[in-house]
Amino acid sequence: MRLHVLIAIAFVSLVPAVLFSQNPSEAKSAPVILHATRLLEVDTGKMLSPGEILVEGEYIKDVGTSVNHPAGAKVIDLGDTTLLPGLIDAHVHLFLHPGAEDLQTVEESVPWRVILAEQAAKDDVMAGYTAERDMGTEGAGSADTAIRNAINAGLIPGPRMRLSGNAIDILGGHEDANKFNPEQHVLSNADRANDAEQLIEVMREQHKEGSDFAKIYETGKDKMVPDGHGGLVLRTPYQYTAEQLAIAVREAHRLGTTVGVHAMGEPGTYYAAEAGVASIDHATQLSDETMRLMKEKGIFAVPTFTIFEYFAKHTGEQDQAATQAKMLDYKVAEFKKQVTFGIPFAVGSDVGPFPHGTQAREMTLMVKYGMKPLAVLQADMLNGAKLLGWADEIGQLKPGFYADVVAVPGNPLEDISVCEHVKFVMKSGKVVRQ
Repeated sequence: MRLHVLIAIAFVSLVPAVLFSQNPSEAKSAPVILHATRLLEVDTGKMLSPGEILVEGEYIKDVGTSVNHPAGAKVIDLGDTTLLPGLIDAHVHLFLHPGAEDLQTVEESVPWRVILAEQAAKDDVMAGYTAERDMGTEGAGSADTAIRNAINAGLIPGPRMRLSGNAIDILGGHEDANKFNPEQHVLSNADRANDAEQLIEVMREQHKEGSDFAKIYETGKDKMVPDGHGGLVLRTPYQYTAEQLAIAVREAHRLGTTVGVHAMGEPGTYYAAEAGVASIDHATQLSDETMRLMKEKGIFAVPTFTIFEYFAKHTGEQDQAATQAKMLDYKVAEFKKQVTFGIPFAVGSDVGPFPHGTQAREMTLMVKYGMKPLAVLQADMLNGAKLLGWADEIGQLKPGFYADVVAVPGNPLEDISVCEHVKFVMKSGKVVRQ
């Protein structure tokens, strides 16, 4: 209870109430017409020119080259831009920022991290991200529930959120404070579950505290090792068996939700696919059989290239930077095989360890490494909406969908990097940035 009071005080002091007022008159605001040179139908790939959207309240009423202009409607002319659905990031960490990740848990209080997470949410939505999936608070427990609820209540700006609370890990696993003096008993950045029974127990507790899905670490510690032939290969020890993951997936389904896993490579990626998880995040190494299962079951790979690129360029020590660069090279080669195989992708950046609001770089890299711009936009918006459980509500500019709209300069089908320079953001019919 005390944590929620601190959070409430922090939000009230930081955010002018007038910006996010919930008075009843707002629901009766005049219709809005968005006009731009272009509008992309993401599902068909058709580019309308010009493009117009009629917004009434929170929802899209009509879309076309020209729409009805009701009396009293406000027209927003966005000029030489392309209208797109709001961007979706399927892998974020609102509770992380650039710097030593492990030390953020040790040195920073949860109330302070909540304040920083509020700022991160604002940065993301201002960059055009109107929906996100938070893949673990990294030791802040269910504090992301407060962020999501504050956004939903209109107290703070931010994307619509799906969240996991802490990730779930085994003793000595991926995020279990392995670098610290054991005599200090530094807490894990994840919730511990060593077997299927504990997995269920942790998932139920997280669900009680507000989680929308479970995030499970399936591999770690992931590293490049010599392959015996003068090269390097990815080594990724698995943490849970396929049977244990299958039990977690069944429990998630009982709760009406899903499981997303951190899984860098085999055999953990195969175990995750066999268990039927919703997404395999990072997905650096996938066997043919794993890819076959993912394609058959509709399991999304979320590559997270941006975090790999960031670590390759920003790791302090030269040897570490070289290792990260080799990891990225390996990942790119494997990604090209995945694209050829035709597995489904969603777009997630792993933002947090690099600055929030800059994660549209992920789409640029996915195109750079082998996908077509339209395919990446569809992975981001259509597949992202499906992965987050909002396939019939967001991710498309269609009547009846939420009015989550961004405008980008130029044509993203010709240069997808324009998504890194969003000029206008609307979420649920309200202008966030103009």
